[in-house]
Amino acid sequence: QVQLVESGGGLVQAGGSLRLSCAASGSTFRTYVMGWFRQIPGKEREFVAGINWSGVSAYYTDSVKGRFTVSRDNTKNTVYLQMNSLKPEDTAVYYCAARRLENRIATMEREYDLWGQGTQVTVSS
Repeated sequence: QVQLVESGGGLVQAGGSLRLSCAASGSTFRTYVMGWFRQIPGKEREFVAGINWSGVSAYYTDSVKGRFTVSRDNTKNTVYLQMNSLKPEDTAVYYCAARRLENRIATMEREYDLWGQGTQVTVSS
């Protein structure tokens, strides 16, 4: 059973940076499209960023373009989310997710098969 484990969340002031990591177990990581989502209480999970198998293609939701960067290291079975210029509205629980079988970055929660446990990111004003 493949597992995803996020790390790197925490408390940061507005304008600061954090880097989230998501480590995957198993040998098939390089065939997963990876996504980052976030969720605040009472709201649906929101797509943040995604990256394809090779890491060549990435896609971002408009609110994080130019501030967040998704990357992956297939030799380490890890995907990253570098978050710069953080804003209080970025406060959420951040989840990584894996999509199997098709090398297409998806933005819908239901298109991902595997999920991590989440990591809290809090941005203070």
